[in-house]
Amino acid sequence: MLEKSRRLPHLARLPMTSLRFFASLLLAVGAAHVGMTQGTPIRGLYGELKGSHYVAPENRYRIAVPVLPELGGHIFDTENVVTFSDDVSIYISIACFPLDMTTRWERDTRGIKEFLSYFFGQHVMPNFVQRFPGATNELSLFTPDIRDGALLVFTLLPGGSSFAAQGNVLDLPSAAPIVAKRGNLLFVQNDHIFILSTELAERVTQRSVFHKTPEEENEMLRTRLVELANRLHLPAPKPKI
Repeated sequence: MLEKSRRLPHLARLPMTSLRFFASLLLAVGAAHVGMTQGTPIRGLYGELKGSHYVAPENRYRIAVPVLPELGGHIFDTENVVTFSDDVSIYISIACFPLDMTTRWERDTRGIKEFLSYFFGQHVMPNFVQRFPGATNELSLFTPDIRDGALLVFTLLPGGSSFAAQGNVLDLPSAAPIVAKRGNLLFVQNDHIFILSTELAERVTQRSVFHKTPEEENEMLRTRLVELANRLHLPAPKPKI
């Protein structure tokens, strides 16, 4: 069941903290990715590739790699964020950060629904706005049925598409600038906050024929994010001493 949350504010830029640093990484578009070559191990990653799975640093989670080398698949990661992309239709990022004392207190006092809304508004949206002027939060929805409570946020990012090159091939009038749409899914598990993000590629790569309502676009993104969350394997929580 989905619950509509209040619109998240476009907050003023806050002082840089370790938690806010991840958001600039999450927003990276066109960063230097590590290319996948079929049959060749990928080196230079913070995480590991084990068979067909990516394993995050400190074994925080593992997930089947969602891109293929045949389609120009790339993987880029840091200690806390991994991005999977290809040349066709996939741009996915997964951020995973341990909660510090402050964020644990915020979670415990606010409750999970308000905490996730607060976290996105404080630590993610200001970076979207800074990186992509005119960025807006279209809609946010809370669902208690995903990962013990998750927040879905749909954002519009002018100039923020990973597929701009494909979109520009269409040679549409300059009066129709590319506005990317990204879905974001936030939840907390194992004392870590996860931010899963994916772009609706069809909105750019097929924009001359892709005519969906905002609600239909949101449902497409929601379905993909839920499937992504379901493919995420987390280790059993450590027993509390």
